[in-house]
Amino acid sequence: MKVGRLTSEEYPEFYQDYINNIPGEASLGMLFKSNIENLKDITETISPEKLSYRYAEGKWTVAEVLQHLIDVERVFQYRALCIARGDQTSLPGFDHDNYVFQSEAGGRSLDSLREEAEIVRSSSIALYNSFSEAVLKRKGNMNNAPASVRAIGFIIVGHTRHHIKILRAKYL
Repeated sequence: MKVGRLTSEEYPEFYQDYINNIPGEASLGMLFKSNIENLKDITETISPEKLSYRYAEGKWTVAEVLQHLIDVERVFQYRALCIARGDQTSLPGFDHDNYVFQSEAGGRSLDSLREEAEIVRSSSIALYNSFSEAVLKRKGNMNNAPASVRAIGFIIVGHTRHHIKILRAKYL
């Protein structure tokens, strides 16, 4: 499954930048793997002292960005699972800023954040490997907009790519 096969009816417009951020020729499975490898490469260049760095007042720290990636991927896993199982409940949005504020990411080690990110991504890979082509095309309602299971997978990848770019540009 490649991002080029998605239609704009499969995801909320809000996520268009994340979708645009994905190379059209790569499969979702390859993207999941290369995406986490890119994140691992970045975290290997971060010193423990840098975890508390924020590039401007009111911006997240490096630790908070990493925790945000973990939390958001879990939320999207849940959304994908609900839709995959035919749940037509309108899945609510969430306040990602409050999640960061409540996360206590500043008390975590780089190793613990890296390990959790890898475990969560392994879980995403296992989840998506369990879906048939028919399930990947199922649509539900995510934050008052239609979303397909396969689009959510690409949103996960695009969201991580977005934050990797920010980490490289603003934090490292």
